[in-house]
Amino acid sequence: MVKSIAFKHAQKTADKLIDLANKAYPVVSCDSVEVEQAQYYAQRLLSLSKQREQIIERMVKLATSLPNHDLENLESIPGFAQITAVRVLAELGDLRRFSNPNKINAFIGIDPGRYQSGEMDSSLSITKHGNAVARKLLYRAIGQIDNASKTHPCHIADYYESKKLSSQTKGFKKIAIASIHKLIRTMYALISNDQLYYYNVATHNQRDFSRN
Repeated sequence: MVKSIAFKHAQKTADKLIDLANKAYPVVSCDSVEVEQAQYYAQRLLSLSKQREQIIERMVKLATSLPNHDLENLESIPGFAQITAVRVLAELGDLRRFSNPNKINAFIGIDPGRYQSGEMDSSLSITKHGNAVARKLLYRAIGQIDNASKTHPCHIADYYESKKLSSQTKGFKKIAIASIHKLIRTMYALISNDQLYYYNVATHNQRDFSRN
């Protein structure tokens, strides 16, 4: 369902660009050097996109061949696309090597001491600290999870939306980072216990966690 929505959005964007291109008045002739350059870069972009798809396919094949269900477990999180899941695994490796979720927070650079001190820039990067690629992947994943929650509920999206509605002082960045913390705890629990995500189980566990 999520992949279908993403494809439709991409198709709609492509159709709009084609329509705008058809309406645009050419300022150079069709056989000009500028047109050749544009065609070259367009082909180069398509080639790089194809290479990326092939690499992702190889990563998925490798992940599914491992003697665990880590990829499948992460994909069970609503909105957590296969590409995101396999890239997160590639960046973080086996989550079992961390003694607790806080170690993962520190590894990617969103441990509380960092993000509360204001050392982050607008893209959630921290100079010389943590895995910036993993950090940005998880940041984008929060948006994917939130978008998917309209048809596929997730306790992470519930938390994210409730914080946006109730908070008058916290900025979007801190709410997103707090949501990433919750996502990391969820990922760690699913992989450590080798289980799929179920919304009812997650919300029940969340209530128990809040009471403790």
